[in-house]
Amino acid sequence: MKSFACGDVVPGCEARWVCSTDDEILVQVGAHAASAHGLTDLSADLVDAVHKAIRPVS
Repeated sequence: MKSFACGDVVPGCEARWVCSTDDEILVQVGAHAASAHGLTDLSADLVDAVHKAIRPVS
């Protein structure tokens, strides 16, 4: 399992996910970025920041 906290990339956001794979997290984060943050086009830098902030669940 993997986890991601949006606040690790967007300070102040409390959204969190736990999914089986990085790809599942990216799908959820993409939908969240559009609905909560108004981001419809995710830059390569933002996607890279998300990848770096994904952590294994112990």
